[in-house]
Amino acid sequence: MEKKVCKEHVEIALDIIVDETGEYPLLEELSSSGQVKCEFCDADATYVVSSKK
Repeated sequence: MEKKVCKEHVEIALDIIVDETGEYPLLEELSSSGQVKCEFCDADATYVVSSKK
């Protein structure tokens, strides 16, 4: 599972990953910002929040 999000929606994505997997999520900064949009709004995605699986 993976969520690409902006700075404003990082906490929501972290909560979703924890709720759905029961594990601590991984948080990585996107290297290609500006090309990917946040899953929750139209802002540029800054981070990828993902499960360890």
